[in-house]
Amino acid sequence: MNFARNTLTLAVAALALPVYATSAQASTSFIANSFYDQQHPFSRYGYIEWAETVEELSNGDLQPEVYTGTVLLAPRANLQGIQDNVVQVAHHAAIYTPSEMPVANAVQELGFNYSDPLIAALAVTDFSVNNPTQLAEWEELNIVYLGAYTTPPYVLMCREPVRTLDELRGKRIRTAGSTVSAWVEEAGGTPVNVPSSEMYSGLDRGSLDCATNAVNDLVDRSLWEVAEHTTLLPTGMYWSGPQWGFNSGFWNSLSDEHRDVFKEASAKAMTRMIVQYLGAADAAMEEAKEQGNNIYEPGDDLMASVESFRDEALANVYDKARDEYGVEDPDALIDGFLATYEKWEDLISNVDREDEEALAELVMEEIYNKLPEDYGIY
Repeated sequence: MNFARNTLTLAVAALALPVYATSAQASTSFIANSFYDQQHPFSRYGYIEWAETVEELSNGDLQPEVYTGTVLLAPRANLQGIQDNVVQVAHHAAIYTPSEMPVANAVQELGFNYSDPLIAALAVTDFSVNNPTQLAEWEELNIVYLGAYTTPPYVLMCREPVRTLDELRGKRIRTAGSTVSAWVEEAGGTPVNVPSSEMYSGLDRGSLDCATNAVNDLVDRSLWEVAEHTTLLPTGMYWSGPQWGFNSGFWNSLSDEHRDVFKEASAKAMTRMIVQYLGAADAAMEEAKEQGNNIYEPGDDLMASVESFRDEALANVYDKARDEYGVEDPDALIDGFLATYEKWEDLISNVDREDEEALAELVMEEIYNKLPEDYGIY
């Protein structure tokens, strides 16, 4: 965490940060941060539009100041930023802080086995605000978890064609999370764990041969310029950590009405964010084709390697949760998540997957309206 603290020191020194203030007569101003650029779905829908909804639902009582990109905090620094009240709410990817968020990372090990971002986002939110082991982790960290993000399935974006196991061998591949890294090693590649913000430069200078990330980054991060070959090999989804993680002191300072505003705004933003993210990924793939990029289906041996590893990962996830992440009752944790995912498979089957309003209403009914009144009050 020294890196995070140094980043915070630089950020605080470089910016005159507004201070949040509350009173019966005054509005409440606060800082919200997403390290993705402003056009990324997690920032555009999850923070910029979310902030507009927060202000509207609160009749102007809540006044968010949104930062996007890395101008305020580097990706790994967001957890410390929330805890130190540099920001009052932020996106944080738990894979960047595995020692601080072992429970969230243990559950993330299942990401390699799923490919439906909508179901995953709602299941992860439901699980993360209700599971006692996960709730204890949030409380220990002094953050309040209010909703999930989920990426579309990650694919391979490469400088050279990677369609078979033979073509993958020896390639340096940007990965995120231990499960996909283990698969890359087993398949003969070399995993490189760097933030997504460093994919372009790594591919450009050749320190990376491929990057695994959502296909929309071909356009959103201009990866089509440095990675001309995309293979639609599903290498898992990512959801670890909060899309909206609140400083607990700030959350405690809010009125019940204002906490309810954040719940409703998050339900609306989360469902819109995922629906729009999926649409952006499809559009990005078509735009990349128009730019002359090559889009491939994976070869049989490459796909078989992923499918075989999924079975292996699921069988080993309990031992990994206990031995690597220190979870005392891994069966309860993992089985609890699997059951929650199945619950949302059933719930989503009765709703139009592209009806953002209906999805938001379902999330309010099944998750936020069922939270205890003192949720997040530590």
